Amino acid sequence: MHNLKLEKSLFKQGYKHIAGVDEVGRGPLAGPVVSACVLVDINFLKNINNFKELNDSKKTSLKTREQIFSIIQDNAISVGIGVCSAKTIDKINILQASLLSSRKAVLNLNQKADIVLMDGKFKIPKLDTIQETIIQGDAKVAVIALASIIAKVYRDKVMTSLALKYPGYDLEKNKGYGTAYHRKRITEIGPCKIHRYSFAPLKDINYNISKNSNTNDYNTNDINP
Repeated sequence: MHNLKLEKSLFKQGYKHIAGVDEVGRGPLAGPVVSACVLVDINFLKNINNFKELNDSKKTSLKTREQIFSIIQDNAISVGIGVCSAKTIDKINILQASLLSSRKAVLNLNQKADIVLMDGKFKIPKLDTIQETIIQGDAKVAVIALASIIAKVYRDKVMTSLALKYPGYDLEKNKGYGTAYHRKRITEIGPCKIHRYSFAPLKDINYNISKNSNTNDYNTNDINP
């Protein structure tokens, strides 16, 4: 379990509302990058035992992630989600898309944070809130780990939904990551509208994609954060 050292220190300093931000989906060949922002107050410290198995989403089982997902919704002041499509990723690059999705997540909170704890080394641009960056923050800071869980569960639901619309790539299992089967299917049937054409191996192959194709025609509004 995370030791809450940073959160306790910030509450002692007078911060009343602390937000953690993390993203998932930087590496896949298909689908959006998703960021989540979780806002908590000092009561979070009293409820930390609800998160005994809390870890970063990559080290947490599916069952545990979904359980924690529900608990976060019951205990957090607010949860914000930010999504950037494959089209946006191709246009501005994955780093900028990740930061943009993180900005969207913070702005989608229903209450403003006093301070934002951001996973990684880059601050969110154009954000009028105090920020602190923590490298490997999802493994060190509880509120960032919460955001990691939210983002992972949300994106997995998005990819499962997209798998129904774009069958043939095993997206419901690989969630857009470049597994051997996924790469094989791209070679066999070509990419679809939610693939990231700026990523290798897609950018190295001249696919016959219609100039009129809309690469941002999916809607994630029906996936509840």
